[in-house]
Amino acid sequence: MNFIEKLTNATHKNNSLLCVGLDPDPKLMPKKVSIFEFNKAIIDATSDLVCAYKLNLAFYEALDDEGLDALKRTIKYIPNDIPVIGDAKRGDIGNTAKAYAKAIFSNFNFDATTVNPYLGFDSIEPFIQYTNKGVFILCRTSNAGALDFQSLRCEAEPNYRPLFELVALKASQWNIYGNIGLVVGATYPEELRLIRHSHPDMPLLIPGIGAQKGDLASAVRYGVNAQGEKAIISSSRQIIYASREEDFAQAARRVASSLRDQINSYRATLAL
Repeated sequence: MNFIEKLTNATHKNNSLLCVGLDPDPKLMPKKVSIFEFNKAIIDATSDLVCAYKLNLAFYEALDDEGLDALKRTIKYIPNDIPVIGDAKRGDIGNTAKAYAKAIFSNFNFDATTVNPYLGFDSIEPFIQYTNKGVFILCRTSNAGALDFQSLRCEAEPNYRPLFELVALKASQWNIYGNIGLVVGATYPEELRLIRHSHPDMPLLIPGIGAQKGDLASAVRYGVNAQGEKAIISSSRQIIYASREEDFAQAARRVASSLRDQINSYRATLAL
């Protein structure tokens, strides 16, 4: 089963477009709870509410051996029918990209990853050659600094277009195996609308809900495809740190359930 099939199945089974980000920060976690036990409790509490989990590698790498051990154990613990996205944002020359792709897909066994397109096709190709895996190319990211480069107008026949549009266009041209998606932040709804209109069936990973204050209604309205799917709406801190007490898992479930239901209520209003 490839990534898209796994994502679609999880979306249908759990009636969900919600992705929970498992980004452990000991400063925000309950005391005396290990990283893996924290993740395990969150997974147990939310696995029937999500279409995917997303693990940002930086949070695990920053915690040295304990973090990497927790990363591996967490990936193995997540139910096999739920896709796991490694938020790595890798991007390097071809030979190095091959090593990154092997680490993410073969060693860690992620179902999908995020990549940076700045170095061009040869930095992306080693990832997409894993044809059963998903590759999300950074397009219009959710952070404020995205304006520094992604909105720059670039010369492109027959006129000038923002860089993020050209990234999306290249991604669609590179999508020869049907395993490429785009990262488009909920914090930029008009850009999200434009990308979905231009690329109607490409999967979109949509961060920025919750702590970054992206608009959920717009993320759903502009992010889904014609079938009301192919949008992976990600929230991390809002869910996993809903409580810093012993009830953190139950609190995470309440927030995740509420978000899943809000997303579905917005989906129901669309003329699909």
